[in-house]
Amino acid sequence: MKISTITFILCLICSIANYSQSVPVYKTNEKINIDGDLSDWKTPFLGPFIIHNSGEKASQNTFVSLSWNDENLYIAYRSTDSKIIGKAQKRDSPIFNTDDLVEIFIDSDGDGQNYVEIGVNAFSSNYDMLLKCISPICGGWNTTMSFDIAGLEAVSKITPEGYNTEIKIPFSSLETIKNGNFFKPKIGTKWKGNTFRIYYGNTTEYLALQPYKSLKYGFHQPEEFAVFEFVE
Repeated sequence: MKISTITFILCLICSIANYSQSVPVYKTNEKINIDGDLSDWKTPFLGPFIIHNSGEKASQNTFVSLSWNDENLYIAYRSTDSKIIGKAQKRDSPIFNTDDLVEIFIDSDGDGQNYVEIGVNAFSSNYDMLLKCISPICGGWNTTMSFDIAGLEAVSKITPEGYNTEIKIPFSSLETIKNGNFFKPKIGTKWKGNTFRIYYGNTTEYLALQPYKSLKYGFHQPEEFAVFEFVE
């Protein structure tokens, strides 16, 4: 076998491993302060994010790490950004239309209904949205920002390389979502979801940790969400 062939196979294996459809959520006993400082973050980061509907390399690197304890889900992003676009805005502003930001979608039962979207820009402005339905099967596009995850914390910190973001989501608040079928996870629990980033810098890019195999454009493809697996 030629060396070039061996190299190709090794690269393919690495690519498949890096972009498998299961995302581990590591249990932690560490105290996590939501302040945008990732120096105390212990669980590994996954990435880099890629263009969500092609799998192509992004111009800016993004890495994410997920962890949990008995009360909360924690997400940390490390985003390089050579030209940060955005500003501080009031809560629940539609910053996804204007600002560089990171996002997480969570659909615990994987039915594509009553799932949660959270976005945070580089200035800690954030929103939480409930997507009751996005398909004609359940009545068509029906979303609301008149919805708040009690106890949600989201803080970004601008760095020389870009910005870091930390998010805390209390499980007790998710459990109150009507027909969301959110239950406090245990080891082995699997939820559907994905992590994203929108970059409005020198070129607009829509990035994801897990790309969509169908190559469909748009983050809201719940049938292609990855699996968040809660592990020890």
